[in-house]
Amino acid sequence: MTVQDIRSFNRFYTNVIGALDYSRHLYAPYTLTESRVLYELAHPGRGRRLDAADLRARLHLDAGYLSRILGKFERDGLIERAASARDSRRRSVTLTPRGRTTAELLDERSREQVGALLDTVPAPDRTRLAEALRTVRTLLGDGRAAPRADDVVLREPGPGDLGWIVSRNGAVYAAEFGWNAEYEGLVARIVADFAQDHDPHLERVWIAELDGRPVGCVMCVRDEAPGTARLRLLLVEPEARGLGIGDRLVRAVVDFARGVGYRELVLWTNDVLKSARSLYRRHGFVLTAETPHRSFGADLMGQDWRLPLQGVPE
Repeated sequence: MTVQDIRSFNRFYTNVIGALDYSRHLYAPYTLTESRVLYELAHPGRGRRLDAADLRARLHLDAGYLSRILGKFERDGLIERAASARDSRRRSVTLTPRGRTTAELLDERSREQVGALLDTVPAPDRTRLAEALRTVRTLLGDGRAAPRADDVVLREPGPGDLGWIVSRNGAVYAAEFGWNAEYEGLVARIVADFAQDHDPHLERVWIAELDGRPVGCVMCVRDEAPGTARLRLLLVEPEARGLGIGDRLVRAVVDFARGVGYRELVLWTNDVLKSARSLYRRHGFVLTAETPHRSFGADLMGQDWRLPLQGVPE
C-alpha cells in the first residue's frame, strides 16, 4: 500500500460521487455541508439534543462557518435554539417540524441515488462490497467507534436469516428469562409457517442489520380475524440495544400494516418483557386482556395488545 494507492482510490471515488450527482441539485436549496448539519440534527442519538459544540466536533467545522449555517436555518424556520439542559452556557439546537421534513426529503434523495448505484452491483457481490467498506472504515478509523443508530439498516431476510431468528430467540430468551426449549419450538413453528406459505403483499419479515450482521427482527403476518395483522417475534440483540432498533422495527410493522389496509394490528406478549411493553405503548397499542399461564418452563402473565388501523386489506 502506497500513498499513490490511496490518492488513486480517492480520485476513483470522487468520480463515483460525481456520477451520483452529489451536487446542489441533490441537496438544493442547501449545500452539501448544510445538508450534513441537517442530517446530524435529525439523528442526534437516542435521548440526546445537540448544541453547536457537538456539531463542530462531529463535522469538524469552523465555529464561524457553523454559526452562519445555523443562523440561515433559523431564518428559514428549520431549527430552534434554547438553553442546554446539560450546560447553561450552551444552547441546544433542535429541528422544527419544517426542519425535520426538509431533512427527511434530503435524506430520501440521497437514499434513492445510492440505491440506484447499488442496483448496478450484482446481488452476490453486494456482501463483498459491504465487507470492503467496513474494512476501510475499521482500518482508517480507530476501530473502536461506538455504533450509531444510522449505522443500522432494515432489510428483507436473506438465506439463513429465518434460521437465525429461531436460534437467537431461543438463546436470548433462555439467557435473559430462563425459558426452555418449548419457546424455541414455538418460534420454529411460527417461522416455518411463514417460510412455507405467506402472502408477500400482506405479510413480511424485517431484519435489522448492523455492520453486516443481523441484530434484530420482527414479523407481520395475517391473523385469523378478518382485516387483522399480528406482530410477532420482535427481538433486538442485547449488545445492539439503545440504538432505537426496536422502535424502528415496530414502526416498520405499523406502517406496513396500515399501508396495505389492515383494520387493526394485534400482538401477544408476556408481562416480564417490560421494555417491549413500553415500546408497544409508545406506538399506540392498548392492553386488552391478561391471562396467567405456565409456558416455557415459567409462570407468566400473557398479554394481548391491540392497535386500531384504517382500511381493510384486499
